[in-house]
Amino acid sequence: MVAVAAVALAGALFFPLWRVSLTAPQYPEGLGMHIWAHTVSGVEPNDLQNINGLNHYIGMKTIVPESIPELRFMRAGILVMSVAGLLVAALGRRRWMLVWGSSLLLSAVVGLVDFWRWEYDYGHHLDLEPAPIQVPGMSYQPPLIGSKQLLNFTATSWPATGGLLAIASVILAVAAPLVARCDGAGSETRSMP
Repeated sequence: MVAVAAVALAGALFFPLWRVSLTAPQYPEGLGMHIWAHTVSGVEPNDLQNINGLNHYIGMKTIVPESIPELRFMRAGILVMSVAGLLVAALGRRRWMLVWGSSLLLSAVVGLVDFWRWEYDYGHHLDLEPAPIQVPGMSYQPPLIGSKQLLNFTATSWPATGGLLAIASVILAVAAPLVARCDGAGSETRSMP
């Protein structure tokens, strides 16, 4: 289970982790943004540019992948955790499974909190002076998970393929020591005279 979790985690590097979509009457086909372990891109070629253009009208900062510090080390962090998981699988020790699974779970929680903070910053810290559209008291933070109405746009945010692989990895990593404990308890019981 630990080896499968480690491979699934490594697989997350090849797919977007998260997808944020915007739909509105003037954009019935929608605009989308993929968040990868190393960059942010549009779902379609001009989507990120169009999202940044819309953000300008309401005073939101431009989304520039190079300015997001987490994207500089996230890929390396995922790779290190994946290799560590393979080493733990090779050792086969429940204690190391607990350490690795706990570390992976903590990393996932910290990553989600950090993503929420990033969304909060972009949606609440607006530069309204040059913004043509100003709605007093309005913030534009997209949801972490699910859908939310922002003016005439519906913003939707869900894990993408890489995120689903990472979630599966965390579930397997947390379950592995529990399964190992159950298997260990069962074998000890069977071996007793």
